[in-house]
Amino acid sequence: MERRELEYFLTIADQGSFTAAAQTLRVAQPSLSHAIASLENRLGGRVFHRLAQGVSLTPAGEALLEPARQVMRDFSTATDSVRRVLGLAGGRLDIVAQTTLAVDPLADLVGSFLRMHPKVAVRITDPELGSDVTAAVRAGECELGMVDSTEDTVDDLGSMVLPGREFLAVLPASADPGRSALTPADLAALDWVSTPKGTAPREVIENTVGTQGSSPHVAVETAHQAMIVPSVLAGAGATLLPASMAREAAERGAVTVSLRPRVIRRGVLFWRRGPLSPSAAEFVSLVEELVRRGPGDRSGV
Repeated sequence: MERRELEYFLTIADQGSFTAAAQTLRVAQPSLSHAIASLENRLGGRVFHRLAQGVSLTPAGEALLEPARQVMRDFSTATDSVRRVLGLAGGRLDIVAQTTLAVDPLADLVGSFLRMHPKVAVRITDPELGSDVTAAVRAGECELGMVDSTEDTVDDLGSMVLPGREFLAVLPASADPGRSALTPADLAALDWVSTPKGTAPREVIENTVGTQGSSPHVAVETAHQAMIVPSVLAGAGATLLPASMAREAAERGAVTVSLRPRVIRRGVLFWRRGPLSPSAAEFVSLVEELVRRGPGDRSGV
């Protein structure tokens, strides 16, 4: 089985058609078809159902999917290992992270990492749900993952708890909270702008307001994280955001208020057990140093 065949197989599986995969790979479609035919001949069966619109995986294709991703990851690790001997002068790092963690602390961490290793290509993807993060790492789609809660199941993965981040209430500019901090009872009386159920931001709101025995009244539910703050500024309701994101919202005109009791969330960085690529290993070391120094100390990071 050749590396090129597995690369073509995975791209077709991800894109859903030979045509889209050929465009992504920038190869002629007949070459793609020939490579897959060769792969199927080696395996003794078809890996794709050819449909009127695109393709779908056969049971054999489903069985091949995760091992193929891991083989491609191992190829990358082998290449990066050679680069490590010569210095981390290239390679690739794939990270899947929920949006709130992508803003803080991931953006700063990636910036620090690239200052030390500028030739590494970093790709960050944004899942809809926390479970999608763990699934992407387990399947080998990404080497590292970040979830916004220690409650996510990562027992079978290597992991590290990240420094805690405080959440603040973010209210429309016209709001007059009347106090320096809001209690769960105060929050229960508000309308909310939130992402859908099952997402980390929604979980924070539900857990905080739910201490009063009632569910939050969600006036606006959107899967578009970028729409949250504009909706709050437009007067649609309130939301809860990490302090760093709340400060950015305040600069745009929102009112931010502390919570009593304080709401602290600790995310988790995790990876599949086994050898990491040099790029991933260096990134994990960077985060370990941040955790060792403690919250608020990012000097040199």
